[in-house]
Amino acid sequence: MYPEELVRPMREELNSVGFNQLTEVDEVEKAIKSDGTTLVVVNSVCGCAAANARPGVRISLKNTKKPANLVTVFAGVDKEATEAARSLMVPFPPSSPSMALFKNGELVHMLERHHIEGRPADMIAENLVDAYNEFC
Repeated sequence: MYPEELVRPMREELNSVGFNQLTEVDEVEKAIKSDGTTLVVVNSVCGCAAANARPGVRISLKNTKKPANLVTVFAGVDKEATEAARSLMVPFPPSSPSMALFKNGELVHMLERHHIEGRPADMIAENLVDAYNEFC
């Protein structure tokens, strides 16, 4: 577990653009299974989350079409909530950071760590925008 003072700025980076931090299993299940579209970001302390994932998500939200619900769990901090989110991302293996778009509770788009690591934030944003335009 990472100390809260370490992860607070990383949480705030997503919270400041409208994400709700989920820390409980029931919150995760309710958010993901709700009607409409939900973007779930599995946040992380790693460098690719800081340099690529979080900036890419922020850029993507400038698009006209975007998910109705924005939620995040923090790997290595909110263990049970993260496991609950990942259980709904099957068949994809757990990875951090990662992003999943759900529509009416069904997984419709997934970005795993290997899609994020080493790619610029603009490329990640473009991938997400394409998904928003198709599913939102």
